[in-house]
Amino acid sequence: MKVIISGYGKMGRMVEAKLKERGIEIAACSEDICSTPPELARECVCIDFTTPDAFRANYKFIAANFKAAVVGTTGWYDIKDSVFGEFKKSGCTLIWSANFSIGVNALFAAVEKASAILKDHGYTPDISETHHIHKLDKPSGTAKVLGNIVADNLGVEAPIESFREGEVPGTHTVKFLSNFDRLSFTHEAFSREGFAEGAVAAAMLSEGLFGIHEFKNLII
Repeated sequence: MKVIISGYGKMGRMVEAKLKERGIEIAACSEDICSTPPELARECVCIDFTTPDAFRANYKFIAANFKAAVVGTTGWYDIKDSVFGEFKKSGCTLIWSANFSIGVNALFAAVEKASAILKDHGYTPDISETHHIHKLDKPSGTAKVLGNIVADNLGVEAPIESFREGEVPGTHTVKFLSNFDRLSFTHEAFSREGFAEGAVAAAMLSEGLFGIHEFKNLII
């Protein structure tokens, strides 16, 4: 497997380090993925950690030219139908997630199970998330996924509070409150390394995989 990293900021460098740890070939680290020669792209998986605007500008090229893509960028879900349409049209495998952390995906599973159990028993949910001041989307994509999980399984919409502080990698908390007790589920990232680990795991899963997949559905 060969990988091209789209976006060579902090996350891109962490992905690079994780790929090297696993001995996976890195064909390029690109700040301009659309300049990739198509003949090279066809041999590679693209791991994308850019910005919402960059991904919006680049997704058609990625879909048309790469054999697979792992997209960790968030803030584009309002055009999800268009993005998925391009990948379906080209036959390029897509693995996407609001959060590639293995721990966060365990949180998704725990909240889904708890929400289903608590349904119709008088529980009120709320969600909070805290990230570094550089994060562009608010609330986070992860918080939105948690909100959807709660709504689908508890049948109640959860308000989301968002905070931006310093260099916090990411903390998400889901609480369920009743007249009798409170349940609280929290995932606290110590660094961005866990996101990179999951993204590389997703790239490895893309081998021999076809279609469009949300990462949590591949591992939960």
